[in-house]
Amino acid sequence: MSTAVERFDEGARARFGEHARTVVHDDELLRHPVYTRVLHWSVAAFFTLSLLSGFAIYTPWLFRWLTPVFGGGPMTRLLHPWFGLGFVVCFAFQMLNWWKPMTWTSDDSRWMRRLRDYVGNADVREPDYVGFFNGGQKAYFWTIAGSAIVFLITGIPMWFPKTFGRPLVAIGFVLHDIAALVMLVGFIVHIYQSTAAIPGTLRGMTRGVVEKRWAWTHHPGWYRAETGRNPKDDYEAAAAAPQARASGASTDERKSG
Repeated sequence: MSTAVERFDEGARARFGEHARTVVHDDELLRHPVYTRVLHWSVAAFFTLSLLSGFAIYTPWLFRWLTPVFGGGPMTRLLHPWFGLGFVVCFAFQMLNWWKPMTWTSDDSRWMRRLRDYVGNADVREPDYVGFFNGGQKAYFWTIAGSAIVFLITGIPMWFPKTFGRPLVAIGFVLHDIAALVMLVGFIVHIYQSTAAIPGTLRGMTRGVVEKRWAWTHHPGWYRAETGRNPKDDYEAAAAAPQARASGASTDERKSG
């Protein structure tokens, strides 16, 4: 299966690459090609539409505020399952796209054991074994994958209540809401991590590139694989450069004085 998935993914990347290109400068690395970015933003768009239309249906106090966005209550009810289906389909393609880099390894278990240090910013640089994704990103991805499956399975009886009957629909409502809340919490954390917590991350999903400084700091294993260079050495060299310039400027001042 892995080989078939890789062939499909490579073909999709190539076809999208024929119509758009990503500019990579000397101090940057390609992080996400066009195909990956299109999938990511499609998933985000359908999830947001599903979330807003779902809130409009679920919570009476948001009904009058959100349903006009979708053309009224009946139209909101009509569109919501289609938004959800769009989310599931796009996420399924994203799973194929990231099947290999999201595979869980022993290094990810090691990373999870130091989760408290990561949250507390105890280290200035991630361990050298952190590759394209860290354990936290993989855990988030597979949590969303599981929630999306629950989202789909429970959504079908809710979509066709007369076919499945009241008991299944009632159970579906509860599990559907739980899955949606799990995804909402993960979505909020994801936005925070990719913007305020780790500046430069969002750039990978807008322009497709990240700075090498970002790569050797947050994903040193991936940096080594991409460049063949030692991430620790490059980090230390970059950290020492400003000090060297400051020291040189101080020496020049003393000589001129």
